[in-house]
Amino acid sequence: MAHLGLADRLILARNGGRRVPPADMSDSVANASDAYAIHRRVADAVGPVGGFKTGRRPGQDQIMAPIFQKDVRASPAVFTRADIDRIGIELEVGFIVDRPLPDVADADFERRARDCVSAVAALEIVDTRLTDIDAAPPLLRLADNQLNGAVVIGAPRADWQALDLTTVNARLDLDSQTVLDGRADVPGGDAFATFCALARMIGSHCGGLSPGQVVITGSLNGMPFIERGTPVRGWIDGLGEVAADFPT
Repeated sequence: MAHLGLADRLILARNGGRRVPPADMSDSVANASDAYAIHRRVADAVGPVGGFKTGRRPGQDQIMAPIFQKDVRASPAVFTRADIDRIGIELEVGFIVDRPLPDVADADFERRARDCVSAVAALEIVDTRLTDIDAAPPLLRLADNQLNGAVVIGAPRADWQALDLTTVNARLDLDSQTVLDGRADVPGGDAFATFCALARMIGSHCGGLSPGQVVITGSLNGMPFIERGTPVRGWIDGLGEVAADFPT
């Protein structure tokens, strides 16, 4: 099966091997099911899984991708060149699963699930095992864990339920450049609704959702890339600060 060849190459790239040119593998992922099969094969080799990234846009299917436990860091976090090569920065609303979620078939699932998670400010650090992000079609990006490199999480807030997570006040500074300052629409319309949609779709994918894992729900600021040495400072009203540094 073609997708197993891509999985093997992504595993090698994660272990210091050559990155994968998109032109070599653009036809090896025919659909999301192929991409998710690659996730599972890579996770078996690289895991364990410490969380998931997810996102949804109008008119498109929701997507999901695992985040490896070794790549989840508490704020403030420091990343060496060995940790992260290319550095894209996304400020996001995240959730920490504190206790087992109720059955997704429960008619009262969303209300009950609110008390099972804490909310956090999170930075996703975008990196890739591909040679060229721009040349990679969406399914190839999805197969590469949707370009996840790492996640930095701020202090969890257990009493978040009264917050409006459809739009948030937020700020993101990349050294002296402010790329976000003010109201930002949460991707998918509501961060917790996006989390619940992931819970309903995930099943046992890469082990499913379990206590201690983090879920991030989409960028508030696009996906700017920075040079090493740029300090990153984010803030979401009600959720607090999150920070990452990339020493030269």
